[in-house]
Amino acid sequence: MNLGWQTLLHKEVQRFWKVSFQTVAAPVLTAVLYLLVFSHVLEGRVLVYDRLSYTAFLIPGLVMMSMLQNAFANSASSLVQSKIMGSLVFVLLTPLSHWAWFSAYVGAAVLRGLLVGTGVFVFTLFFAVPEFAAPGWIVVFAILGSALMGTLGLIAGLWADKFDQMAAFQNFLIMPMTFLSGVFYSLHSLPQFWQQVSHFNPFFYLIDGFRYGFFGQSDVSPWLSLAVAGGAWLLISAFALHLLRIGYKIRS
Repeated sequence: MNLGWQTLLHKEVQRFWKVSFQTVAAPVLTAVLYLLVFSHVLEGRVLVYDRLSYTAFLIPGLVMMSMLQNAFANSASSLVQSKIMGSLVFVLLTPLSHWAWFSAYVGAAVLRGLLVGTGVFVFTLFFAVPEFAAPGWIVVFAILGSALMGTLGLIAGLWADKFDQMAAFQNFLIMPMTFLSGVFYSLHSLPQFWQQVSHFNPFFYLIDGFRYGFFGQSDVSPWLSLAVAGGAWLLISAFALHLLRIGYKIRS
């Protein structure tokens, strides 16, 4: 059984790595373009936490946003593609448990998210070198964020029967929540009403906690961010495991 989930994980990693120019390089380029535009417009005009340049502040947000979006896309697109091509039946024929499916799909999503995030970080070093106040928090939130989005992508892939349904899930839920989570701004720069609204967005806690690892400053406590994001992932994981266990939309 251990060999089974490892084989499925290897297959999922190979799936996105064979087209790495599209799945890894393209998201890195997109993030760098965001950085070029926003830093050109706002650098020198915005000072965050009374000491950080806007470019330095923006980099961790772009890194985390890229990890979140690509971790989601990996597991969601894999399942939908398998359904459309009819290749999912070959996985269904194996004696893999729902835990094995979960570990393989989410594991591959985490790996892709981390690869994209690392690529974005390396290229943005040409623009600013962020601090590393608490590296442990960087690692924790990078893995947790990718795992949460990989799990959401798994749920979306199980639900969707075609690519436009998956795109709707991504465009009307994932994209707005990531863009409105503090990637491009500090929470304290918002009016009081929108500050309160942001606290209901779990993606905000992922980005805020991740940014704390670089600067040692954040809008909320990293422990609160860890509790909210970790609790959200556990709930979503339990739901995803339930769907896999009953074979939702893959065994009928």
